[in-house]
Amino acid sequence: MVDSTLSLLLRGYAWLPDRRRSSGGAPVRTRLLGKRAIALHGPAAVRFFYDEKHIHRHGALPEPVIDTLFGQGAVHTLDGEHHRVRKGMFLHLLKDPVGVKSLTDQVVREWDGAVAGWADRGRIVLFDEAAGVLTRAVHAWAGVPLPEAEADGTARDLVAMVDGFATAGPRHLRARRARRRQEKRLARLIEAERESGDAGPATPFRTVAHHRDADGALLDPRTAAVEVLNILRPTVAVSWFAAFAAHALHRWPEHRAALRDGDPASAYAFAQEVRRFYPFAPFIGGLAAERLEWAGRTIRPGTLVLLDLYGQNHDPDLWPRPYVFDPARFRGAPPRSDELVPQGGGDPATGHRCPGEDITLALLAALAELLSGLTYRVAEQDLSIPLSRVPTAPRSGFVIEDIQHSPTTATEEAAS
Repeated sequence: MVDSTLSLLLRGYAWLPDRRRSSGGAPVRTRLLGKRAIALHGPAAVRFFYDEKHIHRHGALPEPVIDTLFGQGAVHTLDGEHHRVRKGMFLHLLKDPVGVKSLTDQVVREWDGAVAGWADRGRIVLFDEAAGVLTRAVHAWAGVPLPEAEADGTARDLVAMVDGFATAGPRHLRARRARRRQEKRLARLIEAERESGDAGPATPFRTVAHHRDADGALLDPRTAAVEVLNILRPTVAVSWFAAFAAHALHRWPEHRAALRDGDPASAYAFAQEVRRFYPFAPFIGGLAAERLEWAGRTIRPGTLVLLDLYGQNHDPDLWPRPYVFDPARFRGAPPRSDELVPQGGGDPATGHRCPGEDITLALLAALAELLSGLTYRVAEQDLSIPLSRVPTAPRSGFVIEDIQHSPTTATEEAAS
């Protein structure tokens, strides 16, 4: 069986959907990094994949991904009781509606504080500025010290960890260096927090610093730093969705008015459609825990099992006219956990689904409303979104100019 690693690197998001079409919709069998692999698709596959009796995560993630995106010893690499105890900490921190609102409010404050500076500068790259806003906001919310002189560099590092996980070469090396710097910074802060004995207000940072794992022991400072980064980094990754939201408003400006009017249902529907329509994670993977059967195929123990995410979010059987941007599809009942899967599927309380998805959705809805409250001009630029690049974004980062803050009467002029 031919190894598909090079093809995956070259084709990116299109690799798995193309392989699935060529197989007539059957599960795709291949090899990745020399390991036997099978790719599954659809809601039933989501339920199958997130059953821990079927799929284990320990040992499934390639070391280059762990060393850049998640970190060694991260919750993403655990199974069983160790995973449940560590995941419980994240559910407590990231699923609390009060905490979600608090972080969203902090992002809005940081955005409002940044806008005047954007107007003075005349032209900005929205992706970069959103990363700065989110970095400052999540550090303040989580209670992680961040001197202003370090904010821009920290934002670049958090972006680099996401940008370089799925590639080789300079982007990957930047991601590794960024992770080393941030783990060292946060490990020092963890040690200082433990030594201080200061019983201050509860914060996400303090919760991680004093968390005890399934064995009753504190996390070592480096692993605690890894898990703090697993709060900071995914929040800053919303920068990708912010750029996509701006791209959508540029292409389909008819959606601006409802967002500008502050209709929560419109903001929710728009945010969900951005998450469905635009590329984020192509797939996720785990290892077959035992001999399994799927769609008449035998899956041998230890086989790498991939769950198609990008392809499912564009499956016409689930989403009529999947390549039409249509927030109205989310105006009714919320999507089932095995249907819309930009950040994985299943139940975050019982499986490996991202516990920060509520935060992503709330922040994206808020950022979409904030964008609709700006008057700006879209500069002439390359707004293409290459599917061969993972993770992808508008090539230019979305450059805007002639910026004014006008929450109630914002309009967007076409580039001249």
